[in-house]
Amino acid sequence: MTTPRKITTRVQGTPHGFIRRMVSPGDLAELIKPFVFLDFVSGQAPAGAGFGFHPHSGIATLTYLLDADVSYEDTTGQNGVVRSTGLEWMRAGGGTWHKGALNPHGPTVRGFQLWVALPPGMEDGEAEGLYIEPDAVPQQGNVRVLLGDYDGAKNPIPTPSPMVYLDVELDAGESWRFDPPQGHTVSWVFVYSGSAHVASEPVEQELVILDSSDEPFEVVATKPTRFVMGCALKHEQPLVLGRYSVHTNAASLRKGEANIDEIGRRLRADGRM
Repeated sequence: MTTPRKITTRVQGTPHGFIRRMVSPGDLAELIKPFVFLDFVSGQAPAGAGFGFHPHSGIATLTYLLDADVSYEDTTGQNGVVRSTGLEWMRAGGGTWHKGALNPHGPTVRGFQLWVALPPGMEDGEAEGLYIEPDAVPQQGNVRVLLGDYDGAKNPIPTPSPMVYLDVELDAGESWRFDPPQGHTVSWVFVYSGSAHVASEPVEQELVILDSSDEPFEVVATKPTRFVMGCALKHEQPLVLGRYSVHTNAASLRKGEANIDEIGRRLRADGRM
């Protein structure tokens, strides 16, 4: 007999212009790690808006825009454009820099940037950028598989630890049940459009965290609804924080920050920032 899941935490996020910060490494990340950061991009954004060259270490970032293309460049030597609904995966490892600019399809944009904590060893490893075209992002019915696998559909990005990250769309009155893989006790849902009952509780424009369990839960839409959700094995290591970095220990953080400082000096010497 299964034990009904419960919502333990609710958050509406903090707005910063057209970006709403839902999770930061210094707050909710401790509850849902390896997911340590989530920004929701929503609102008016002029062409070219985005972020200049900035560094990361110890994490991987996944950028997913629903109605804008993203021009990118990174210090692994790659540059180009990720088309709307494609994915930009940057595994920073021991240090890298990247930048991106939005090219909206209309007056408003929606999308997400997620950070994932890397395990020991990988947090000090080589940086890797993967850029996934829209038609290479698996879709199973009304579910887009942004990381991991769902119902036989597997995303091509190799995750650093077992996890699932999905974008789900439901019609009014439609229900969706998720059965976490065994041991995946971290679960959260962000209803970013419409409204729904998550684990029997009403949710609208909120990120909710479920109790620590690998029991199933259900989402029932009360309006046409869209949500992203994450589920994972718990990241057991501490979160040791820098400005753009998250590591498992102070020595790895010092090493990562020294590496990104050196890359930054080379970028400045080359006149690239």
